[in-house]
Amino acid sequence: MPSTQSQFVLPDLRVMCPFEGAISPHYPEAADMSSAWIRSFNMFKDRKREFFLQMGSELLCAHVYWYADFERFRACCDFVNILFTLDEISDEQNEKDARKTGLVFLNALRDASFDDGSRLCKISQDFRARLAKHSGPTCYRRFVGLCNDYIEAVAVEADLRERGVILDVEPYMLLRRENSAVRFCFGLFEYILGIDLPDEIYAHPVFKRMHLAAIDMVCWANDLYSYNMEQAMGHTTNNVMSVLMKHKQVDLQGASDLVGVHFKKLIDGFLADKARLPSWGPELDRDVVQVVNCMEQWVVGNLDWSFETQRYFGRDHLEIKRTLVVKLSPKRFDDSSDEESD
Repeated sequence: MPSTQSQFVLPDLRVMCPFEGAISPHYPEAADMSSAWIRSFNMFKDRKREFFLQMGSELLCAHVYWYADFERFRACCDFVNILFTLDEISDEQNEKDARKTGLVFLNALRDASFDDGSRLCKISQDFRARLAKHSGPTCYRRFVGLCNDYIEAVAVEADLRERGVILDVEPYMLLRRENSAVRFCFGLFEYILGIDLPDEIYAHPVFKRMHLAAIDMVCWANDLYSYNMEQAMGHTTNNVMSVLMKHKQVDLQGASDLVGVHFKKLIDGFLADKARLPSWGPELDRDVVQVVNCMEQWVVGNLDWSFETQRYFGRDHLEIKRTLVVKLSPKRFDDSSDEESD
């Protein structure tokens, strides 16, 4: 259902969120190192490079991985910089090319000797070395599996974008959990904490519901906050706002309101399940508590970060944080040839 509104009001998700966030003490130094590292590969030309640097990926890490020690925090910054790089590249690609791009990263994670000569491969090799240094075998296996799921979902997204298909809510969220890379990002928790949870914990219905609820909170918030930027670029198929407008027959403000309602439902369900978690014994219980806290930090950290950078709201980010009013930007058409070639 197309909207003729020129602005919409955001639900105050931060007020709904009961978690308290923090900032990594390692942020300034590690961020500078990671930023210099990713820039050294010259993946983007002028305009895209400038936009990439405004994303604040290291600041996101400072909010969502603030509890990591210096070495692991630096690796997290590198990882999120890789994800933002893959996202920027795949946004302009078809299904075949998006999958090909992602497979470079996946193959580098799977095989330390993999080398196709590309800059993306070199970036991936550097990250793999940092990740493998502190990852347990179960954690690393799950992480590689999450990478495969992410790449496949990004390829599906590219196909849907090419065909102009907007999925219904349930199939969209199944895809969004993967192509957003949020579940992938959650895969770093055990690496940071130095633990290796057994698969049975992730398979437990209560823990699984909490895990998915936290992922969905981040995904729904990101779609809400990124909608204006994406509609201006003509990328409207991969956003829950478009999904809700089309399949719930609501206007733009109605979709925004529904996001707020669903976010509150996710928070309430997460907290209720937190009280229902079973015991796996003292040691594993302690590890589970730490991972649950990591989920909470991603939810609140993502909300706080979204208004601290120009990623979603441009130069008006602080004003929008204050008023919650988003004025729709005019459509723009970017030159999609800003990626450097190898």
